[in-house]
Amino acid sequence: MVKTTPLKAVTLTHVRYERGDKLGHLLAWASLLPVIIGLGGFLSHFIFRREMQAMAFGLGLILSEFINEMIKKVVKEARPITCELLEMCDSHGWPSSHSQYMCFFSIYLTLLVLRRFHFTDSFSRNFTAILPWPFALATIYSRVYLGYHSVAQVIAGSAVGLTLGSAWFVIVNKYLVKFFPTLEGTYFCRYLCIKDSTHIPNVLRFEYDNCREARKTAKVRSE
Repeated sequence: MVKTTPLKAVTLTHVRYERGDKLGHLLAWASLLPVIIGLGGFLSHFIFRREMQAMAFGLGLILSEFINEMIKKVVKEARPITCELLEMCDSHGWPSSHSQYMCFFSIYLTLLVLRRFHFTDSFSRNFTAILPWPFALATIYSRVYLGYHSVAQVIAGSAVGLTLGSAWFVIVNKYLVKFFPTLEGTYFCRYLCIKDSTHIPNVLRFEYDNCREARKTAKVRSE
């Protein structure tokens, strides 16, 4: 008789929904937002922007995920009964990591917009501050709707995410930010062009003006 080892799926993009359920299909994509933000957003931001503030933000999200796994291993609360259909019963459900991730991301971004970023008008500031929350709520709701978590599990994940996100924002912007200028001057950061632009009131205008000035200077030299 041949022995078979139980298989375990890679859950990074392993999202199931009921065939024919259009809302479920949409929410399945909403459930992938943490992956899209992590791999698409932060990775592309690092490649093209290389901002210390964003790196600290991303580091906080990684630490939050480690904390989530530690809590799950201690609490060991099972997922809802629907986990059998989803083939997810081999993992724990409290607290919801997706809910925790999105709430961490949303509260940190909101605080960053309100406390650190500079806008030319209040509408732009307020709009950007609330922008992540509909996506966070959609992800949270999707985890319950699709059967991956109970209501209590997503509430717990949201609470942990809000707490950790707020605490990490204070740690970064009250304490770690003091070391950004020193880090900026290191060989490693200078070589990779890693910088901190949060002290510039309007980064977009600053880059635009300097880009045009550099073009004018280059044109004068060529003549």
